[in-house]
Amino acid sequence: MDMKEVMLAILCGLLLCLSTLPTHSAYYTEKLNHEEMKEKVTELHFFLHDTLSGKNPTAVLVAHSNNTNGDDLKSTTPFGSVYATNDPLTEGPELTSKVIGNAQGLYVSSGQDTLSLVLYVDFGFTTGEYNGSSISVFSRNPVTEGDRELAVVGGRNKFRMARGFANLKTQYLNVTNGDAVIEYKVTVFHY
Repeated sequence: MDMKEVMLAILCGLLLCLSTLPTHSAYYTEKLNHEEMKEKVTELHFFLHDTLSGKNPTAVLVAHSNNTNGDDLKSTTPFGSVYATNDPLTEGPELTSKVIGNAQGLYVSSGQDTLSLVLYVDFGFTTGEYNGSSISVFSRNPVTEGDRELAVVGGRNKFRMARGFANLKTQYLNVTNGDAVIEYKVTVFHY
C-alpha cells in the first residue's frame, strides 16, 4: 500500500467512526394547561359571491367527466364537474358591499338528479378582528334546498381547532349561467 491508500483508509475509518456517534437534539414539546384554554364561540355573517360567467369568473371548471349524455351537459354544473373557486366574501348581499375576505377551494358537482355539491372551501378573512384567520368547510351542499347546513371542520390563527356549522341560504341564483350569492351564518367553536 502506498501512502495515499493508507491515508484514504484512515480517513474512511474516521468518517465511519464519526457517523456512529450518538446525536443529541433539543427537541421537546410544551404542553398547554387545558384549564387555561377557554373555548370561544364566534358568530359570523357574510355573503359569498360565486360567479361562473363573464370575463372574470370567481369559479372555473378544472375537470369534468367524459359523460356524453347530452342532457347532463346542458347544466351549468354537470355531474362530475370540478370547480376551483376564489369567491369574494362581503358584508352585504351586493357585490359593492365591503369585501371582508375570500373563499378559496374546490367543489364537485355530485348530484345526478339534483344540483348538489361536495365542497372544500377555506374562508380567509382579510379585514377587521379576524384578519389573517380562516375557517375551513368540508361538507355536502344540497344547493336546491332553501336552507342548508355545512360542517366547519377546522381553522387557523384566531380560529385554531375550529369546529361548528354554517347555515346557508341562497340569496340569488341565475340558473342559466350558475352565478349565485349565498348568505352564510356561521357558528364557530374555537380556542
